Amino acid sequence: MTVYIDPPDWPGHGRMWSHLVSDLSYAELHAFAETLGVPRRAFERDHYDIPSHRYPDAVAAGALEISSREVVRLLHGAGLRRRKGDERQRRSS
Repeated sequence: MTVYIDPPDWPGHGRMWSHLVSDLSYAELHAFAETLGVPRRAFERDHYDIPSHRYPDAVAAGALEISSREVVRLLHGAGLRRRKGDERQRRSS
C-alpha cells in the first residue's frame, strides 16, 4: 500500500492542511485513512484533507512525502483526479 501526502501548505478554517492521495485506488486511500482514524467526511473528491498536526502521523504510518504538484500529477496519471463539478464525483467510490 502506497499513499502520498503533500506539505501542510494549504490554509483553511484557521489552520494549514495537507492532501493525502493514492495513485492506485480510492479503496486503498480509504483503508489508509481508516488506519489513521481520519473520518470519511475529510474525503473531498479525490483526496483526504489532513490538518497539519496530523501530518507526522500520516508519514509515520507510511505516507510518502511529495510536493503538491506531484500530488496532482499522480492523481492524473492514475485516472483518479476529480475536479469540482466532475460528473464522476457523484458516483460512489
